[in-house]
Amino acid sequence: MATNALATWITVGVNILWIALLFLWLTGLGNWIQVYWYRADIRSKLNLLGGLADEAKKATLDFMNKNNAKDAASLLDRLTDFFTIDPVSVEPTDIISRMRHLLNIRDMRFKDSFIEAMPNSDDVTRSIASTAAEITSALNFIYKYVRHLLLFSEKTKNWYLILQLEIFMPQIVQLAQTYRRALDDFLTKVPVGDGAGPMVAMRLAGPDAKWREVTEDTVVTETNFEGRNLILVKAKGPASTVGRPGEAAEKVIREAIAQGRKVSLMITVDAALKFEGEATGDVAEGVGAAIGDPGPEKIRFERVATEYNIPLRAVIVKMGMDEAILAMNQDIYNGVEKAVERVKQIIRSESREGDTVVIIGVGNTAGVGQ
Repeated sequence: MATNALATWITVGVNILWIALLFLWLTGLGNWIQVYWYRADIRSKLNLLGGLADEAKKATLDFMNKNNAKDAASLLDRLTDFFTIDPVSVEPTDIISRMRHLLNIRDMRFKDSFIEAMPNSDDVTRSIASTAAEITSALNFIYKYVRHLLLFSEKTKNWYLILQLEIFMPQIVQLAQTYRRALDDFLTKVPVGDGAGPMVAMRLAGPDAKWREVTEDTVVTETNFEGRNLILVKAKGPASTVGRPGEAAEKVIREAIAQGRKVSLMITVDAALKFEGEATGDVAEGVGAAIGDPGPEKIRFERVATEYNIPLRAVIVKMGMDEAILAMNQDIYNGVEKAVERVKQIIRSESREGDTVVIIGVGNTAGVGQ
């Protein structure tokens, strides 16, 4: 009897459950409950994003105030919402020159702002403060954009937008947390993963190299390697800057050719994002300009290489997106050493004694001096 009663209750319970599920499906109440939990989860993560943005702002202000910046809070508020409008692309004529002009104005605006606010600080400290302000701006943008999508979806009752936002929230939070960690690394002035390219150039130049500034925030030196004359280009360190490598490479190549020297090879070295499953620090080579640039610098490599029929080769050190902006780890440093050897192999096989080879270490040179 007890067994039969238990079976009856189980059957009744299952039927009630099926009826409840059918009711939720027919009325759409189940979807509403699901969306409610999605909204709650997004709001929780939104608070986390807001906290990261606030922490970044506080850390940046502390660094600026520590270095006697004038009216630091007001300056940071202005730069946090600073934006650059892309040039018109419907009419593509001279779009690269227009983009270069806008990017140069933006860079100069940031640089001049920190020179004015921190007149007693050195260039390295001001560059770190500028990078910190950019990271703060990025975190603030992520927070405001996620908040916009959430509020807009609630306003329009677009539950599908909430679903899409919930799906992407883990990646968004991971990105924001990476930026926040990167800020601490930049403030301590250590080399970051993206400094792999400049570090390769520095290793090839050697400790006794004499560098000269060839264009804004970009330096060059010359050395010999197995009978070849190497011209090495990198951003001016240890400030946090990527310099203007394309402009510098074009200038030194034209100078070398004007002196009657044969430029037989150009090699760009840069950090590159790896696929999941690939090992950090793996090195690969290819053809073209290795540079994560919107266009103005990259096209200079391509144009000067085409004009003088110079083979344009690329060597990359693979790493994750987070590793590129965080303090350089041992795997990336090992990749730098492998990249140095790979560049030497290319020089040996694709140039002759007496030739001039131009090597550009592309990337952020924070913590990587000359």
